[in-house]
Amino acid sequence: MQVAPALWISLLTATIVISLTPGAGAINTMSNSLTVGWRRSVWGVIGQQLALLLHILIVAAGVGVLVANTPALLTGIRWAGAAYLAYLGVRLILARPEPEEQAERAGTTSRWELLRRGFWVNVLNPKAVVFFLAFIPQFIRADQPLLPQYLVLVATVVGVDVVVMWGFFAGAAKPFRRYASTVRGQRTLNTIFGVLFIAVAALLLFVH
Repeated sequence: MQVAPALWISLLTATIVISLTPGAGAINTMSNSLTVGWRRSVWGVIGQQLALLLHILIVAAGVGVLVANTPALLTGIRWAGAAYLAYLGVRLILARPEPEEQAERAGTTSRWELLRRGFWVNVLNPKAVVFFLAFIPQFIRADQPLLPQYLVLVATVVGVDVVVMWGFFAGAAKPFRRYASTVRGQRTLNTIFGVLFIAVAALLLFVH
């Protein structure tokens, strides 16, 4: 089964626009790039992609419909996601800046921690399940074999998101890396990204 070029171009365009829309994933990626460097920030991006795969799997398995139609479950996930983002924000704001000669210690953050944090930032977002529930059917033809279509969809969504997150958002933070090595710079950037995490947490709770 071949995916119609026009349909794939529509999928590609929609995915690019969605990935470029700033959110918790973009904030997490830029924050990681500043604290551990552009190259190592890819582990956070990988964690976020694992969450995207899980969201797509949930929708494909039909569980997404159950989640979307169960207000209590959706609310619980939303509160858990907001609490986690707020926790990350407060932790950043309260983080103690390190002198320039000790700034390299930030690079000791393990790959597993970066991956895990990226995963939870994306997976604890009930809007993603609801979004994919509305998004995926637009690009899947029920009268055609499903597996090849889902493989194309996954490859496109994950591929684009990796390029945008690591190539654009993490790359955009690279020029500020030197600034982040100073005590004043760390305090300023930690506060900015901490407030952004908390703001996204608030939006998750109060914007429906």
